[in-house]
Amino acid sequence: MKLNAASRMKILAIEFSSDQRSVALFNAGSVLGAAVETATRDTHALALVTQALAQARLEREAVECLALGLGPGSYTGIRCAIALAQGWQLAVGESRMKLLGLSSVACLAAEAQSQGWFGMVNIVIDAQRNEFYLAGYEITATSCREVQPLKLASLDEARSRALAGELMVGPEVNRWFEAGRVLFPTAAMLGRLAADQTNFVSGEKLEPIYLRETSFVKAPPLRILPVK
Repeated sequence: MKLNAASRMKILAIEFSSDQRSVALFNAGSVLGAAVETATRDTHALALVTQALAQARLEREAVECLALGLGPGSYTGIRCAIALAQGWQLAVGESRMKLLGLSSVACLAAEAQSQGWFGMVNIVIDAQRNEFYLAGYEITATSCREVQPLKLASLDEARSRALAGELMVGPEVNRWFEAGRVLFPTAAMLGRLAADQTNFVSGEKLEPIYLRETSFVKAPPLRILPVK
């Protein structure tokens, strides 16, 4: 194992991609402290960090790595987590603060495995515009394998998987699928996944997982009316 592997670090995991936002301090296979809130118009990011660190009885200086859930999901929540990580790394330096970006969908699949939900499991996340972020996993007690890569899908396509008897899992899945199982990605699971990673990145390279092309409409030029 590399000396800089995240498994040897105190990892602060931040998962803000859903309406259940959480922070957890993870080290050596254990969650030392955690905090959770239900999303409102404001995300109390620093308050959640403070709660998790207080529970772990650690100061901010003890954190060596920030692991972020990059979605897809709440664009505002994910951007908030990225801004926090970028500012933290800028303040203390890249050599003292490592950053990791992970898929919140992979986190949900690992959560499903921890619940003992085996077989063909579809991760379903609302993508707005009558579409879903959809990915399929084959899950057993010992493996969690992506077999249908993350994509944007219509309700009809997602419904066809449910009608085939496949399990539908996600933060709001029961809004569309009565038999679906509601599940949120958690910072605690994100920390566990991060502990196996070594692909650290600099803050400016962190981007939300967003399958649509970002488009902006340029505002018309400012009209200056003559003074009468």
